[in-house]
Amino acid sequence: MENKEIREKLFEMQDLKYRDFQAKLMPTIDKETIIGVRTPLLRQFAKELKKAGAEDFLDSLPHKYYEENNLHGFIVSEIKDYGEAVRRMDEFLPYVDNWATCDSTSPKVFKKHKAELVCEIDRWLASDEVYTIRFGIEMLMSHYLDDDFSPEYLRKVADVKHDDYYVKMMVAWYFATALAKQYESTLPYIEKNLLETWTHNKSIQKATESYRITDGQKAYLRTLKRK
Repeated sequence: MENKEIREKLFEMQDLKYRDFQAKLMPTIDKETIIGVRTPLLRQFAKELKKAGAEDFLDSLPHKYYEENNLHGFIVSEIKDYGEAVRRMDEFLPYVDNWATCDSTSPKVFKKHKAELVCEIDRWLASDEVYTIRFGIEMLMSHYLDDDFSPEYLRKVADVKHDDYYVKMMVAWYFATALAKQYESTLPYIEKNLLETWTHNKSIQKATESYRITDGQKAYLRTLKRK
């Protein structure tokens, strides 16, 4: 399908009320670049395009519309070859300009290549680009807080220093999730004040909102809030 046809198809799925709702959630992007297509429809369209062949669309960066970026991310998420998925992510990440596109992009093949993926994550964390860093943290949170957990990954995220709200929020989200899944290993980062104050307090807030943390743990975490 030609890129022009893809855009036309997106506009055929437009929901203006949904566009207005989305625009409020993403203050960093121009409302005029949001078409207003619901995510399930986009995901289904991405699978259809991937099956038909979407190389031309993936090669057509930068895209104009938010939904085109999300569609791009969903297609990359379906790539089955690990090396190709990494290459396509490296091409795409510099053009990601909002948290929603970033967080909804997650190549499925990565879960089968966790040993190699750590090196790519290190590159992403070292980037100057807000959403490249956020994506790297997201990958650590998604793939390395369960059976493949190592305490060194906590240090990688704690060492991320960036003033952007969307990076700091992802660091907080990571540590809140780490407290829920790896409480004993993560707690010292809170007890020893190893995070910046805002991120420290936000991590505690999000952790205490989690059903995966016990009431006793929540009560203790609240005593560790900083002023």
